[in-house]
Amino acid sequence: MSHMLTEIHQQPDIVAKLVGEESENAVRLAGEIERRDIRLVVIAARGTSDHAAIYGKYLMEIRNAIPVALADCSVFTLYEATMRLDDALVIGISQSGEATDVAEYLERSKALGALTLAITNQPGSQLTRIADHTILCHAGEERGVAATKTYTSTLAALYLISECLTGECSPVEKLSSCADAMRAALNMQDAIFGKAERYRYMTSGYALARGFNYCTALEIALKLAETSYLGMIGYSAADFLHGPIAAVHEDQACFLIAPPGKTLRGMADMATRLRDLKAETVILSSDEHILSLATTPFKVEVELDEELSPLLYIVPAQLFAYRLAVVRGYDPDRPRGLSKVTLTR
Repeated sequence: MSHMLTEIHQQPDIVAKLVGEESENAVRLAGEIERRDIRLVVIAARGTSDHAAIYGKYLMEIRNAIPVALADCSVFTLYEATMRLDDALVIGISQSGEATDVAEYLERSKALGALTLAITNQPGSQLTRIADHTILCHAGEERGVAATKTYTSTLAALYLISECLTGECSPVEKLSSCADAMRAALNMQDAIFGKAERYRYMTSGYALARGFNYCTALEIALKLAETSYLGMIGYSAADFLHGPIAAVHEDQACFLIAPPGKTLRGMADMATRLRDLKAETVILSSDEHILSLATTPFKVEVELDEELSPLLYIVPAQLFAYRLAVVRGYDPDRPRGLSKVTLTR
């Protein structure tokens, strides 16, 4: 079995482990956020970690009423700007903990008075040495170059923090239920593998979602680009209507993420419009109506609260990306031109 497929299957156990190992750290962090009256969160990340940061933005703004900004690291690394950050929490996310621009952003933010947090899979890494607080992913070594288990464990870490900030702090039950749902989603593997062959010769496409799952659309697009070298672009379905939909060609693949919740009606409207354009729609949902609009429906048999659904819905998408790479004759464990640690400034 490839590293990527093995690591996709490890994800439910990792999410369950993380909540047990990191709950106390999350409680301490939440307490300091309250004591310091933190009014802003800034998240610095790249690539897959940046998609997780977008999930964190939705979580903390919707559930915790804290504005969240996504950092442009070059503000510090290239332009050497100065900002007032004494009432901010700055979070650096890096799977390896060695992303140089994220580390520099975290270090400069700390010097400017920010409370700092590292979310990483590597204890003792550069980010952990800089930050005031650390939440570890507990994913073990990730040997696949295309991140899978470090992505979902980062999502779980962000949810853990948000849950503790609500004051309820009942993450064990919620994330345990999420892990069970992810296990159930792995049972979709045979159906996904059987249908991936249809897309063997695709060259480009779009991945669409809204709200909490905007990050899922971006991550699907990235995984298909990394492992099958496709010209995939992820969009918010709302943004897609403001121009990009005009570029959709007949038979072009469009992947829609449509869990139950506030975004479902809008995603069904999008599916209808794409059907009218004769696009090839691949839809992940548990809702029978929107699935009936799909060229290729994938029914997700379990449901979660919308705020946790990104951890569930990325699993079948990862399986699809893995299988498509294999049927196209590529090695998903070794994408060309990529390495596990990418250093930028």
